[in-house]
Amino acid sequence: MPHSKPIHPHAYPQPIIHTRSGLPAFQDKLRKGLPVTVAFLGGSITEGAGASDADKTSWRGLTQAWLEDRHGAGRVACINAGVGGTDSTFGAHRLQEHVLEHGPVDLLFVEFSVNDGTDRSESIRGMEGIVRGCKRRSPQTDLCFVYTGADKNLGPGVPFNIAVHEEVAAYYGIPSVNYASTIQQGIEEGRWTWRELAPDGVHPNDEGHALYAGFAREFLEPFFETGLDAIAQTGHATSMGRDVLSLPPLEAGNYEYGRMIRADSILSQRGFDYNGLQHKPVMNWRYDDGHLEALNEGASLSYIVTGRGTGLCLFMGPDSGILEYAVNGGPFQEANLFDDWCRLAYRPVIIMLASGSEPAEIQVEVRNTGRKDVESLGTRLQVLRILSH
Repeated sequence: MPHSKPIHPHAYPQPIIHTRSGLPAFQDKLRKGLPVTVAFLGGSITEGAGASDADKTSWRGLTQAWLEDRHGAGRVACINAGVGGTDSTFGAHRLQEHVLEHGPVDLLFVEFSVNDGTDRSESIRGMEGIVRGCKRRSPQTDLCFVYTGADKNLGPGVPFNIAVHEEVAAYYGIPSVNYASTIQQGIEEGRWTWRELAPDGVHPNDEGHALYAGFAREFLEPFFETGLDAIAQTGHATSMGRDVLSLPPLEAGNYEYGRMIRADSILSQRGFDYNGLQHKPVMNWRYDDGHLEALNEGASLSYIVTGRGTGLCLFMGPDSGILEYAVNGGPFQEANLFDDWCRLAYRPVIIMLASGSEPAEIQVEVRNTGRKDVESLGTRLQVLRILSH
């Protein structure tokens, strides 16, 4: 049931904030009155799902509006790199195309605690890959992890996914803001129920997004203050990238070098056409949708990348079929990625095909089997991007 009166600023419990190494480069620009660029990399909550207006009433949109008011409308640019249904593995591979290719980024918010799964090592590979990949390509960028609420992220103690992300944040000195813990405290104090803020248990409504934005403001406000050398760590800004990369990785197979390669760069293919999704229902993708597409059994493609691993980003939808793939001439393995979400629309789904700890040349062959899941309407195979790390 709705609240009888709105939640006022500062009427909520204070969020758990770990400032750690702070935002030295970002704060230096704020102090000097220089323009800043803030990017938001995450899932549907960061994209704005649940808000009445994704760009205005989401926590991302409200945070942007506050930054413009606080720092000057002409001095703040924001990048929306939220994509629904994506985890940190996909985020590490999306980082270059969806964030860093826009130009210099001063602050990167990272939000994947809801979408990451139960594989601790995979979650570390994704989050660590984002940190190391960002610092390798853009040393001046400061990062902050945010932990949003969901049924699995609420309750006593520190939920699994938040604990794993905090392990990465603490190791690399990355600030973090725990939205979920503050929501949980408010539930325990009787200020609200979770369903009042997120009717589906995941995506906040406008009131929930406003709370999240308030937590973000609590984190950001001190960086506008003067004389906070303990936070600014003056002179440390230019060394942050080197410090991060000098640390041995937590997971040798992390996605530090993650990137996406356009499907039309594949030189060897048979039975595929390069198409777009102009007339098909699409969700969770606002970017270039050009892809290689095949309907029939026997259609095949092959590619070679040099890296520690590779995968594919596919468009999966109502008529997606079953593919098979072989790595470095090995036996073919079958992959059926059809699920309940496929019935609704086409969306990007990633599949990792090979992974290792050392760079090597990897050759992959992919074929349309001509078979399908019993619930699918067809045998379509659509390759949107090649993943390489």
